[in-house]
Amino acid sequence: MTFLDMLRGAERQNRSLLCVGLDPDPGKFPAGMKGDASRIYDFCAAIVEATADLVIAFKPQIAYFAAHRAEDQLERLMAHMRAVAPHVPVILDAKRGDIGSTAEQYAIEAFERYGADAVTLSPFMGFDSVQPYLKYQGKGAFLLCRTSNPGGDDLQNQHLASVDGLPRVYEHIARLAQGPWNLNGQLGLVVGATYPAEIERVRELAPTLPLLIPGVGAQGGDAVATIRAGYRAASGNTTGPVIVNSSRAVLYASPGDDFAAAARREAERTRALLDSAKAG
Repeated sequence: MTFLDMLRGAERQNRSLLCVGLDPDPGKFPAGMKGDASRIYDFCAAIVEATADLVIAFKPQIAYFAAHRAEDQLERLMAHMRAVAPHVPVILDAKRGDIGSTAEQYAIEAFERYGADAVTLSPFMGFDSVQPYLKYQGKGAFLLCRTSNPGGDDLQNQHLASVDGLPRVYEHIARLAQGPWNLNGQLGLVVGATYPAEIERVRELAPTLPLLIPGVGAQGGDAVATIRAGYRAASGNTTGPVIVNSSRAVLYASPGDDFAAAARREAERTRALLDSAKAG
């Protein structure tokens, strides 16, 4: 089963466009775990178990594990997610962007060591930085396109000299991903929820690609505007799937022992909000 097959299956089975981002910060853990990096697996596993039937995907951010020398805990967590929610794809948020043999090693890390179904990549070194990941048949790769941070304007929103209307950098990335770079139908795009107009533009340029949309929740992105900009219904699914990520709002919904139950309630609330936006 390919990443896209898993994505569409999870969308149907869990009736969800919500992705829960796993960004474990021990300093924000509930009492009894707070400040203890050895409990990263325990914390994330509890979140996964509480939300496995509510999500279209999980997205562990590798830096939160590596910073605490917790890569072994990430490996355990990946195995746990496959056991608890085998139908839910896992996107490894790594934002790798190197080339050649280094990119090949990063691809091994993502797909062989951790067993991810997809990975996030920075495409700014060109197709050389993407191609090694596409050798893994059925795996997905999400290219940074129009990110949610204010500094994204520094490069992504700049104009290119071009015969087709001076497209911006992010528009050019969207065209490449929809077209010549998407050799095996494996590519998707990362577009921030804080820019709904740009989401709509990216969807116009890349109508069939999955869009990974961070920035809903703690970062202030509007969930309803996000769905209206990027979701296009077709036979019960999106023509290009939409994956709306929420991390901190779900993970740290409660500082108490009820953190997992609170995470589930927040995930249910966000899933319902996204679902209602589809009808709007």
